[in-house]
Amino acid sequence: MATLILPSKLKPFFVSEEDPSSVLRRATRTSRKNQSMSMAPVARLFGPAIFEASKLRVLFLGVDGKKHPGHLPRTYTLTHSDITAKLTLAVSQTINNSQLQGWYNRLQRDEVVAEWKKIKGRMSLHVHCHISGGHFLLDLVARLRYYIFSKELPVVLKAFVHGDWDLLQSYPELQAALVWVYFHSNIPEFNKVECWGPLSEASVPKGGIDGEIFAFIDDLDAPRACSDDCNCCFPAMSSIPWPQNLATGIDTSERA
Repeated sequence: MATLILPSKLKPFFVSEEDPSSVLRRATRTSRKNQSMSMAPVARLFGPAIFEASKLRVLFLGVDGKKHPGHLPRTYTLTHSDITAKLTLAVSQTINNSQLQGWYNRLQRDEVVAEWKKIKGRMSLHVHCHISGGHFLLDLVARLRYYIFSKELPVVLKAFVHGDWDLLQSYPELQAALVWVYFHSNIPEFNKVECWGPLSEASVPKGGIDGEIFAFIDDLDAPRACSDDCNCCFPAMSSIPWPQNLATGIDTSERA
Protein backbone atom coordinates (compact mmCIF):
# COMPACT_ATOMS: atom_id res chain seq x y z
CA MET A 1 0.00 0.00 0.00
CA ALA A 2 1.80 12.25 -4.55
CA THR A 3 0.99 15.79 -4.63
CA LEU A 4 1.93 18.30 -6.79
CA ILE A 5 -0.04 16.23 -6.27
CA LEU A 6 1.99 13.10 -6.94
CA PRO A 7 0.05 9.88 -6.31
CA SER A 8 3.08 8.23 -4.87
CA LYS A 9 3.51 10.68 -2.05
CA LEU A 10 5.85 8.80 0.23
CA LYS A 11 4.20 8.45 3.59
CA PRO A 12 5.54 6.55 6.63
CA PHE A 13 3.76 3.48 5.24
CA PHE A 14 5.79 3.55 2.04
CA VAL A 15 8.74 5.64 3.07
CA SER A 16 8.13 9.23 4.14
CA GLU A 17 5.49 11.78 4.94
CA GLU A 18 6.75 13.97 2.14
CA ASP A 19 6.22 13.62 -1.58
CA PRO A 20 9.11 12.03 -3.49
CA SER A 21 9.89 15.19 -5.40
CA SER A 22 10.71 16.93 -2.11
CA VAL A 23 13.18 14.16 -1.27
CA LEU A 24 14.95 14.73 -4.57
CA ARG A 25 14.94 18.51 -4.22
CA ARG A 26 16.25 18.46 -0.68
CA ALA A 27 18.94 15.92 -1.49
CA THR A 28 20.41 18.37 -4.02
CA ARG A 29 20.63 21.36 -1.72
CA THR A 30 24.10 22.21 -0.53
CA SER A 31 23.56 23.99 2.76
CA ARG A 32 24.44 21.99 5.85
CA LYS A 33 21.04 22.58 7.39
CA ASN A 34 19.16 21.37 4.36
CA GLN A 35 21.49 18.39 3.93
CA SER A 36 20.73 17.24 7.46
CA MET A 37 17.02 17.72 6.84
CA SER A 38 17.17 15.50 3.77
CA MET A 39 18.92 12.61 5.50
CA ALA A 40 15.83 11.20 7.24
CA PRO A 41 13.59 10.69 4.21
CA VAL A 42 16.50 9.38 2.13
CA ALA A 43 17.43 6.94 4.90
CA ARG A 44 13.86 5.71 5.06
CA LEU A 45 13.82 5.26 1.30
CA PHE A 46 16.94 3.10 1.20
CA GLY A 47 17.07 1.72 4.74
CA PRO A 48 15.48 -1.48 6.02
CA ALA A 49 11.71 -1.76 6.16
CA ILE A 50 10.46 -1.80 9.75
CA PHE A 51 7.11 -3.01 11.08
CA GLU A 52 5.73 -1.20 14.15
CA ALA A 53 2.89 -3.10 15.78
CA SER A 54 1.84 -0.03 17.79
CA LYS A 55 0.87 1.72 14.54
CA LEU A 56 -1.41 -1.05 13.34
CA ARG A 57 -5.18 -0.92 13.87
CA VAL A 58 -7.05 -4.14 13.05
CA LEU A 59 -10.74 -4.45 12.20
CA PHE A 60 -12.48 -7.83 12.03
CA LEU A 61 -15.57 -7.57 9.87
CA GLY A 62 -17.63 -10.76 9.81
CA VAL A 63 -14.70 -13.15 10.33
CA ASP A 64 -12.74 -14.63 13.23
CA GLY A 65 -9.71 -16.83 13.76
CA LYS A 66 -11.65 -20.08 13.97
CA LYS A 67 -12.88 -20.47 10.41
CA HIS A 68 -10.30 -21.78 7.92
CA PRO A 69 -9.98 -19.54 4.81
CA GLY A 70 -10.35 -22.67 2.71
CA HIS A 71 -14.00 -22.69 3.79
CA LEU A 72 -14.86 -19.02 4.42
CA PRO A 73 -13.48 -16.19 2.19
CA ARG A 74 -10.83 -14.12 3.94
CA THR A 75 -9.56 -10.82 2.55
CA TYR A 76 -7.14 -8.18 3.82
CA THR A 77 -7.44 -4.45 3.07
CA LEU A 78 -4.48 -2.38 4.29
CA THR A 79 -4.44 1.42 4.14
CA HIS A 80 -2.46 4.24 5.73
CA SER A 81 -3.41 7.57 7.28
CA ASP A 82 -1.26 10.66 6.73
CA ILE A 83 -2.87 12.31 9.74
CA THR A 84 -2.19 9.58 12.32
CA ALA A 85 0.72 7.84 10.53
CA LYS A 86 -1.01 4.56 11.34
CA LEU A 87 -2.01 1.53 9.32
CA THR A 88 -5.54 0.15 9.23
CA LEU A 89 -6.01 -3.52 8.41
CA ALA A 90 -9.51 -4.82 7.73
CA VAL A 91 -9.96 -8.60 7.85
CA SER A 92 -13.20 -9.47 6.11
CA GLN A 93 -14.81 -11.68 3.48
CA THR A 94 -14.49 -9.04 0.75
CA ILE A 95 -12.51 -5.85 0.20
CA ASN A 96 -13.47 -3.20 2.75
CA ASN A 97 -14.42 -0.49 0.26
CA SER A 98 -15.09 2.05 2.99
CA GLN A 99 -11.32 2.31 3.48
CA LEU A 100 -10.82 3.21 -0.17
CA GLN A 101 -13.33 6.05 -0.50
CA GLY A 102 -12.48 9.69 -1.16
CA TRP A 103 -10.53 11.50 -3.86
CA TYR A 104 -7.26 11.30 -1.92
CA ASN A 105 -7.29 7.51 -1.74
CA ARG A 106 -8.32 7.24 -5.38
CA LEU A 107 -5.41 9.51 -6.32
CA GLN A 108 -2.78 7.84 -4.16
CA ARG A 109 -3.71 4.22 -4.83
CA ASP A 110 -1.30 3.03 -2.13
CA GLU A 111 -3.63 0.44 -0.64
CA VAL A 112 -2.64 -3.22 -0.56
CA VAL A 113 -5.34 -5.87 -0.77
CA ALA A 114 -4.94 -9.63 -0.43
CA GLU A 115 -6.98 -12.79 -0.20
CA TRP A 116 -6.49 -16.39 0.80
CA LYS A 117 -7.19 -18.97 -1.88
CA LYS A 118 -7.32 -22.73 -2.02
CA ILE A 119 -6.23 -23.82 -5.50
CA LYS A 120 -6.17 -27.50 -6.32
CA GLY A 121 -6.09 -28.31 -2.64
CA ARG A 122 -3.21 -25.97 -1.68
CA MET A 123 -3.58 -22.72 0.23
CA SER A 124 -1.85 -19.55 -0.97
CA LEU A 125 -2.01 -15.82 -0.24
CA HIS A 126 -2.58 -13.52 -3.23
CA VAL A 127 -1.51 -9.89 -2.74
CA HIS A 128 -2.39 -7.02 -5.10
CA CYS A 129 -0.64 -3.64 -5.51
CA HIS A 130 -1.61 -0.90 -7.97
CA ILE A 131 1.51 0.54 -9.63
CA SER A 132 0.18 2.71 -12.44
CA GLY A 133 -2.81 3.34 -14.67
CA GLY A 134 -5.91 5.35 -13.97
CA HIS A 135 -4.26 8.77 -14.29
CA PHE A 136 -0.99 10.04 -15.72
CA LEU A 137 0.59 11.04 -12.41
CA LEU A 138 0.83 7.38 -11.41
CA ASP A 139 2.44 6.60 -14.76
CA LEU A 140 5.14 9.22 -14.18
CA VAL A 141 6.37 7.54 -11.00
CA ALA A 142 5.64 3.90 -11.88
CA ARG A 143 9.25 2.76 -11.43
CA LEU A 144 9.53 4.42 -8.04
CA ARG A 145 6.18 3.01 -6.94
CA TYR A 146 7.24 -0.50 -7.96
CA TYR A 147 10.45 -0.13 -5.95
CA ILE A 148 8.64 1.19 -2.88
CA PHE A 149 5.89 -1.43 -2.94
CA SER A 150 8.54 -4.16 -3.31
CA LYS A 151 10.65 -2.73 -0.50
CA GLU A 152 7.74 -2.34 1.90
CA LEU A 153 5.98 -5.59 1.04
CA PRO A 154 7.57 -7.57 3.91
CA VAL A 155 6.17 -4.94 6.29
CA VAL A 156 2.74 -5.34 4.69
CA LEU A 157 2.90 -9.12 5.05
CA LYS A 158 4.09 -8.74 8.64
CA ALA A 159 1.02 -6.58 9.30
CA PHE A 160 -1.17 -9.37 7.90
CA VAL A 161 0.55 -11.93 10.12
CA HIS A 162 0.43 -9.77 13.23
CA GLY A 163 -3.12 -8.60 12.68
CA ASP A 164 -4.50 -12.08 11.92
CA TRP A 165 -2.36 -13.95 14.43
CA ASP A 166 -5.25 -15.94 15.91
CA LEU A 167 -5.92 -17.49 12.51
CA LEU A 168 -2.27 -18.42 12.01
CA GLN A 169 -2.08 -19.92 15.47
CA SER A 170 -5.21 -21.96 14.79
CA TYR A 171 -3.85 -23.10 11.42
CA PRO A 172 -0.03 -22.87 11.59
CA GLU A 173 0.29 -24.64 8.23
CA LEU A 174 -0.80 -21.36 6.61
CA GLN A 175 2.62 -19.95 7.46
CA ALA A 176 4.02 -22.29 4.80
CA ALA A 177 1.58 -21.08 2.14
CA LEU A 178 3.17 -19.40 -0.87
CA VAL A 179 2.68 -15.65 -1.31
CA TRP A 180 1.85 -14.46 -4.84
CA VAL A 181 2.18 -10.74 -5.50
CA TYR A 182 0.35 -9.10 -8.40
CA PHE A 183 1.75 -5.75 -9.48
CA HIS A 184 -0.89 -4.02 -11.62
CA SER A 185 0.39 -1.54 -14.18
CA ASN A 186 -0.40 -0.23 -17.65
CA ILE A 187 3.37 -0.39 -18.27
CA PRO A 188 4.39 -3.95 -19.24
CA GLU A 189 7.69 -3.77 -17.33
CA PHE A 190 5.84 -3.42 -14.02
CA ASN A 191 2.75 -5.49 -14.83
CA LYS A 192 3.81 -8.81 -13.37
CA VAL A 193 3.23 -11.60 -10.87
CA GLU A 194 5.96 -12.63 -8.43
CA CYS A 195 6.18 -15.52 -5.98
CA TRP A 196 7.69 -14.36 -2.72
CA GLY A 197 7.94 -17.80 -1.15
CA PRO A 198 6.32 -19.07 2.08
CA LEU A 199 4.52 -16.48 4.19
CA SER A 200 6.81 -17.17 7.15
CA GLU A 201 9.81 -16.08 5.08
CA ALA A 202 8.21 -13.39 2.92
CA SER A 203 7.01 -11.49 5.99
CA VAL A 204 10.54 -11.05 7.35
CA PRO A 205 11.72 -7.51 6.46
CA LYS A 206 14.80 -7.43 4.27
CA GLY A 207 17.47 -4.73 4.43
CA GLY A 208 19.98 -3.24 2.05
CA ILE A 209 19.84 -1.34 -1.21
CA ASP A 210 21.50 -3.79 -3.58
CA GLY A 211 18.54 -5.89 -4.57
CA GLU A 212 18.36 -7.94 -1.38
CA ILE A 213 14.83 -6.71 -0.74
CA PHE A 214 13.53 -8.37 -3.88
CA ALA A 215 13.47 -11.87 -2.43
CA PHE A 216 11.00 -13.46 -4.79
CA ILE A 217 11.22 -16.80 -6.56
CA ASP A 218 11.64 -16.77 -10.35
CA ASP A 219 10.36 -19.30 -12.87
CA LEU A 220 7.11 -20.11 -11.11
CA ASP A 221 3.69 -19.58 -12.64
CA ALA A 222 0.82 -18.35 -10.50
CA PRO A 223 -1.54 -21.22 -9.69
CA ARG A 224 -4.76 -21.43 -11.66
CA ALA A 225 -8.03 -22.75 -10.32
CA CYS A 226 -9.90 -25.52 -12.06
CA SER A 227 -12.03 -24.32 -14.95
CA ASP A 228 -15.00 -26.41 -13.81
CA ASP A 229 -16.80 -26.60 -10.48
CA CYS A 230 -14.77 -28.62 -7.99
CA ASN A 231 -14.09 -29.14 -4.31
CA CYS A 232 -10.35 -28.48 -4.49
CA CYS A 233 -10.58 -24.74 -5.24
CA PHE A 234 -12.05 -21.98 -3.06
CA PRO A 235 -13.48 -19.42 -3.33
CA ALA A 236 -15.10 -19.86 -6.73
CA MET A 237 -15.04 -16.08 -7.28
CA SER A 238 -12.24 -13.75 -6.23
CA SER A 239 -13.15 -11.11 -3.66
CA ILE A 240 -10.74 -8.68 -5.36
CA PRO A 241 -12.23 -7.14 -8.53
CA TRP A 242 -8.85 -6.46 -10.15
CA PRO A 243 -7.56 -8.28 -13.26
CA GLN A 244 -6.10 -11.60 -12.15
CA ASN A 245 -4.50 -12.52 -15.47
CA LEU A 246 -1.81 -9.85 -15.81
CA ALA A 247 -0.36 -11.35 -18.98
CA THR A 248 -3.48 -10.54 -20.95
CA GLY A 249 -5.09 -7.87 -18.80
CA ILE A 250 -8.32 -9.87 -18.91
CA ASP A 251 -10.29 -9.99 -15.69
CA THR A 252 -10.51 -13.67 -14.85
CA SER A 253 -11.40 -13.10 -11.22
CA GLU A 254 -14.35 -15.46 -11.29
CA ARG A 255 -12.16 -18.52 -11.52
CA ALA A 256 -8.60 -17.22 -11.05
